[in-house]
Amino acid sequence: MTTMTILRHALLASAAVLALGSAQAANLSKAVYSGAKDDIKSTYKVEREACNSLAGNAKDICVETAKGREHVALAQLEFDYSGKAKDQANVYEERYKARYNVAVEKCDDLGGQRKDVCVQEAKTARDKAKSELKLAKKISNAADTAVEEQMKADYKLAKEKCDVLSGDAKDVCAASAKARFSE
Repeated sequence: MTTMTILRHALLASAAVLALGSAQAANLSKAVYSGAKDDIKSTYKVEREACNSLAGNAKDICVETAKGREHVALAQLEFDYSGKAKDQANVYEERYKARYNVAVEKCDDLGGQRKDVCVQEAKTARDKAKSELKLAKKISNAADTAVEEQMKADYKLAKEKCDVLSGDAKDVCAASAKARFSE
């Protein structure tokens, strides 16, 4: 398989995940959500304090890693709570931001041309992830639009079929069509 073919498959899979993300039911109660949020914040504090034993760039890398973990965990929690596709997209966004911030921080250990190349590699990886997410969102929106148009067409057909009936049968048919295709 070529790299472009693999990339296309990955993007389609990402789009499918984003499209299905909104179908996920919110499984957390408000109390569980609040407790988990507090736990994430306290875990961040512990990880952040552990960084104080380090010095220089190692400390900076540690701090960025802890921040990234907190941001990704909070985004994941929000998605787990809401089940919304936009919150799932936010999880992906927080992941690539965290990877970028840590990668740039690691580049500080290098000097001159090697540092410049390292920073450019981090930016390129971030920009690729950002564009893949953007494409996945567009594919997801297109899929939503297509499903909506198909539902409208199916409803129109069902209504036509109901029009040949009369009385209670027609009313039942129309109500059923409206319920199934939720116009």
